Amino acid sequence: MINAVGFDNDTYLAEQTEEIQRRAEQNGNKLYLEFGGKLMHDMHAARVLPGYDPNVKLRLLQKLKDKAEIVLCIFAGDIERKKMRADFGISYDTDALKLIDGLRSWGLLVRAVVITRFSGQHAAKQFRARLEHRGIKVYYHHVTQGYPADVDTIVSPEGYGANEYIETERPIVVVTGPGPGSGKLATCLTQLYHDRNAGRLAGYAKFETFPVWNLPLEHPVNVAYEAATVDLNDANMVDPYHLQAYNKVSINYNRDIDAFPLLRAIWEKMTREPCPYKSPTDMGVNRVGFGITDDAVVCAASKQEVIRRYFRHLCEFSAGQTEHITVDRIELLMQKLDLAPEDRSVVKPARQAGQDAMNQGKGRNGIFCGAAVQLKDGRVVVGKNSEQMHAAASMVLNAIKVLSGIPDQIHLIAPQVVQSIVHMKHDILKGKYTSLNLDEALIGLAISCATNPAAQIAMERLIDLRDCEMHMTHMVTPGDEAGLRRVGLRCTSDPFFASSELFIDA
Repeated sequence: MINAVGFDNDTYLAEQTEEIQRRAEQNGNKLYLEFGGKLMHDMHAARVLPGYDPNVKLRLLQKLKDKAEIVLCIFAGDIERKKMRADFGISYDTDALKLIDGLRSWGLLVRAVVITRFSGQHAAKQFRARLEHRGIKVYYHHVTQGYPADVDTIVSPEGYGANEYIETERPIVVVTGPGPGSGKLATCLTQLYHDRNAGRLAGYAKFETFPVWNLPLEHPVNVAYEAATVDLNDANMVDPYHLQAYNKVSINYNRDIDAFPLLRAIWEKMTREPCPYKSPTDMGVNRVGFGITDDAVVCAASKQEVIRRYFRHLCEFSAGQTEHITVDRIELLMQKLDLAPEDRSVVKPARQAGQDAMNQGKGRNGIFCGAAVQLKDGRVVVGKNSEQMHAAASMVLNAIKVLSGIPDQIHLIAPQVVQSIVHMKHDILKGKYTSLNLDEALIGLAISCATNPAAQIAMERLIDLRDCEMHMTHMVTPGDEAGLRRVGLRCTSDPFFASSELFIDA
């Protein structure tokens, strides 16, 4: 089912646009819309829903751009500790800057940035100054007094009233952030508090792509969402409030379900009216389930995503970045879908390539590594490490040779170019490792294009590797990671280190 499509963006756009506009009209034409998940580059959705445009939410906002503006939230603590976004390898504050640039490039209005739960963090102050020097309005919001138990204090001048009101003009205010826990809900409720106190009618809704409320609880798409948030201890559940109110099964997740009674109490205290929502599902505007066109395709893709997350959490545990309970949870999800690591098609070929390197004695400092990639036509190409190349570099060069129809014996990178890079790394820069990582191999390939027509032909095929599945027998080193991100490969790896040494910079 390689390259099979299971999702229709146009159907989704039409459904989603209509639902958001309808919800805004219900609330006096002023809606604070909390955007969960990724607003841009939603690669998780693209992986589990083949055919899904990672930027389809931007296309949605572009259709509504005359009616919508954006408020970006970022938690002061994430700025202070330089929390990283794993898929891009950048910090949350850097991702916020990237997000602002991206939104502006789509012609969308970013009204302001809110630094939430601010308590004097120095890095947050620097971030605010950096934005304000570029003409971006920045607000501080503080920890909400009384939260979560004391509703009277929460809905008071000491609670939401202590936060600055963000002046907005358009009927739909999208409140988003670079990651979970960014303070989006509190920002929406702060705005509602100030609006209601001033006699202005406004409403709140939530746009959370996953879990998909109208798919079964244990549908692979929803299980894949649990796998994506397993480190947050999220769990999908049947929404008990929706079941009680409508006698219909819908799926939500534990944090929203747990928070619903409090949100309902806050709403009723704030508006002095019954809450218009009878369940967390009622609050949502998500229509992504209506865009699914082939259930078998999305089920297969979602199972593969669970396996990817499994490998990722094993590696993070080996690196001391997560707890063993997270590994236990992801293993339970693997069992729930009856999956094995080897159900990922590139795992066995990569391991065999590593074994072949060992048998041939072609390791790097006694370490034998293999890598494998599945091309979009289904063919699998492998690479193994040697004294000259990392396994990832060897695999990518082999893959573009196969795609270009270039015989294996033809060098893409001229031997003298390889020797020049090795000489610079070892003799001039006094580096410990001389073999080329993927990033260095890509530079060498580009240099070789000047004198080698085969290299030029092969380099043009790098674009065909984007979103291809790949596996390595060891955890990715920094130089390989940078190259893999640029090429756009979907890489997993076994939880073993590439070297017995504690510090690796190549």
